[in-house]
Amino acid sequence: MKIAVIGGTGLIGSQVVRNLTAAGHEAVPYALSTGVNVITGVGVDEAVAGADVVVNLTNSPTFDDASPAFFQTSMDNLIAASAKAGVGHFVILSIVGVDQVPDLVYYRAKVLQEDLLRAGSIPFSIVRATQFMEFVDTTLSWTSDEKSVRLPRTPIQPIAAADVAAAVAEVAAGSPLNGVRNIAGPEVFALDDLGRITLKAKGDSRPVVVDDTAGMFAAIKGDVITAPADADLAPTRYADWLATT
Repeated sequence: MKIAVIGGTGLIGSQVVRNLTAAGHEAVPYALSTGVNVITGVGVDEAVAGADVVVNLTNSPTFDDASPAFFQTSMDNLIAASAKAGVGHFVILSIVGVDQVPDLVYYRAKVLQEDLLRAGSIPFSIVRATQFMEFVDTTLSWTSDEKSVRLPRTPIQPIAAADVAAAVAEVAAGSPLNGVRNIAGPEVFALDDLGRITLKAKGDSRPVVVDDTAGMFAAIKGDVITAPADADLAPTRYADWLATT
């Protein structure tokens, strides 16, 4: 099966391509670096031509008010090209609980991306994942200084990028879900506790101060971005992942 992986050179996309190739599929990575621009449309028709499946792993370069326009334009271009090419399955990666966080513009933008896919004519699958373990350091950096790290107590359930890529590759190689598959890591942490675990593992002595107004995750209420009852739990535990980084 020929599978076009748009955004196929990034953290998730490169691993999806490797997994699909190892499974015997013709997985081809496309990105700006290969001449495919999902905003201008340059190279998009050529990328999806002859593909049985399109996996769209492109992401907005910012989390701000520009993100809805990115997803609107990129999805319009990719869906139109895929429909014209006769693609039989279109896959995107989204976020667990994304439709329950209306206060974050980036989450609203991802909901828009999902809605555009659902409204199209192509059979589809949406893989919703919890927050990546690889992004914990970035999350801490948003609200840290030389003396401390401020974090809210938001419950999160981090998942390793390798486990996300495995799930996306499995879905891409299967029949369209015409719905959502939720995936999550095996453990739930309060974000402030996860910060303490991370800093200790890195030999960083700064204290974590609970601040329920700090950072992007402060806008998330309750446990809406942890695994719902139907989620598949990935095997990689955070401590084991930390030990390998």
